[in-house]
Formats: sequence, structure tokens, C-alpha cells
Amino acid sequence: MTTERASSQNQTQGHRVMVRTAQEHYRTEITARGHSLLADEPLNEGGTDLGPNPYDLLLSALGSCTSITLRIYADRKGWPLESVTVHLDHQKIHAEDCAECETKVGMVDRIEQVVELRGGLNAAQRKRLLEIANRCPVHRTLDSEIAIHTVLTE
Repeated sequence: MTTERASSQNQTQGHRVMVRTAQEHYRTEITARGHSLLADEPLNEGGTDLGPNPYDLLLSALGSCTSITLRIYADRKGWPLESVTVHLDHQKIHAEDCAECETKVGMVDRIEQVVELRGGLNAAQRKRLLEIANRCPVHRTLDSEIAIHTVLTE
């Protein structure tokens, strides 16, 4: 299917996520598959701090995908995983300070993800769950080349 055809079908069938910012500073309404939430900027950035900012939402997407992926994997294996907690942080760092980065000039986005596993897991199970954490679908998307096609509509 061509991009133009896919775009026209999306316009007629509706999009998976709709985001709307009006005049209330940066308060942004998000609708995803019938669920609603707010995004905003903090007060010190001129927002009203009524919701997480866009980077908080990005980290939330990665953390929730990681947590859900680990829960699914442990359930399928019958492993004694009681809970998964994921702590995330985002920073812009100098490329030359990043040994594992391909980019060597300018700034690089770095996401720190700390996974806490509770339950009677042995060392081999914990090691495998760490490997699986790095393969959740959102992690793979963020690690891959991303092409974003933006169009302006009337």
C-alpha cells in the first residue's frame, strides 16, 4: 500500500491516537483507543502542570512496555515473578561522553532504565528477564531507525 493511500485511509477511518492543544497554556488532551489523559509542561516551563510532559509520556511508554513484556514472559514460563517496577530517566548528554554511541559529535538522548524484579527468581531467570527487557517492542522501536511522516491538513 502506498504512503498516500495509507494516509488517506487513516484520515477516513480515524487515527489510533489524537492529541489536541488549545489555548490553555500547554494543557494537551490525549485520546487513545477511547482512553483519555492529559499532557502538560511544568509550571517553570510555562505550563499548568496538569499532566506529564511529552518526555514523561515517552518514558512511560517504554517503562510500561518493558514491565508488561516481562510479566507476559514470566507468566508463560511459569516463573515466580511477583512484580516488576521500572524506573526511567531521560537526559541529553554530549556524544563524546557516550562510549557505546555511534554518534561522536553533538548531543545524544540517553534513557536510563532500572528494572526491579520481585519474586523467587534464580540468577539465570533474572539474567534472561534482563535480556527480554531490552527486547520489548517499544525499546526495539526506539533503538531502530524511525521515519516520521508529518502532513498538514485543512
